[in-house]
Amino acid sequence: MSTRSAFMVQLHLDRIDQIEVTLAALDARIDRVMEPFSLDRELLMTVPGISKNVANVIIAEAGVDMNIFDTAGHLASWAGVCPSQNESAGRIKSTQTRPGDHYLKAALGIAALAVSRSKTTYLAVKYRRIRSHAGALRAVVALQRTLLVLVWNMLHDGVAYDELGVDHFDKTNPERARKRLQRRMVALGFEPNLTPLSARTSPLFS
Repeated sequence: MSTRSAFMVQLHLDRIDQIEVTLAALDARIDRVMEPFSLDRELLMTVPGISKNVANVIIAEAGVDMNIFDTAGHLASWAGVCPSQNESAGRIKSTQTRPGDHYLKAALGIAALAVSRSKTTYLAVKYRRIRSHAGALRAVVALQRTLLVLVWNMLHDGVAYDELGVDHFDKTNPERARKRLQRRMVALGFEPNLTPLSARTSPLFS
């Protein structure tokens, strides 16, 4: 490596070191400012997709006193995520939203994308269900609103996130799940004979 190249490389390395020092100072400052809200932040971080940084933005932009918003819907409307008229029977008709809080929407977008890559949570299943009939962008917007509704309820009531599980939709609509499984079995070349476990306890199966 020439002397000139070595000099330029060292300049870049020094610049990287300076940036890392600056970021560390900012992180320390943010932690000090957020100290009074540490419990609220820990509460929000129980939600899949909400990291420490995302929780910081949520608290900084929306606060922790949810009494200023009459309902979770009011918070979602204020933030500009998914007005109610854009959703009908679980189907997202449009991704057009009011401007709202850009920083909050961006943080929720990061959380929604993190959830979309998961395979073991209720929110991930919800995202994939919406994406299958409305597209990825609309699914992200819908998930942003869902996350903010969760935030409102958790901060308003002081409760931790309740993971419903990947089988939540199957449990709430078992008939739909059965039909889906039967269609899958037929597609694979099997007879779709699905007998409920409860039926096996009857005399007919003894």
